[in-house]
Amino acid sequence: MHITKVLIVDDSEGDQMLATIAVQRFDPNIDILQAYDGEEALDVLDNNDNKPDVIFLDINMPNMNGHEFLAEYSKREIQSVVIAMLTSSSQDKDKEQAMKYDCVKKYFLKALDEIDLKSLQNL
Repeated sequence: MHITKVLIVDDSEGDQMLATIAVQRFDPNIDILQAYDGEEALDVLDNNDNKPDVIFLDINMPNMNGHEFLAEYSKREIQSVVIAMLTSSSQDKDKEQAMKYDCVKKYFLKALDEIDLKSLQNL
């Protein structure tokens, strides 16, 4: 997969910044969209004709967390975006719950690095 645009969904400004830096170092030509919870991520997807190739999704967020986002996103007719969980949760129950969705292809622990990004190219 060639990545041209990503959406980073995380309520932490610091984690947003670290993920953005990792993506920019990997390829400065990748466009980066940001959302601070699941509701905002759905709005970004609804209001952007050119969908991201990858969504980096945190689990623990206010308003709509990552699991709630996945439940809502999975109801949509078109689920063409690859989702990679990007979280601090190493709990098996969180990983199992996230990976049951077909759109979730990877489960990364923070912080995002070049190896994680390279692994997405092989999807």
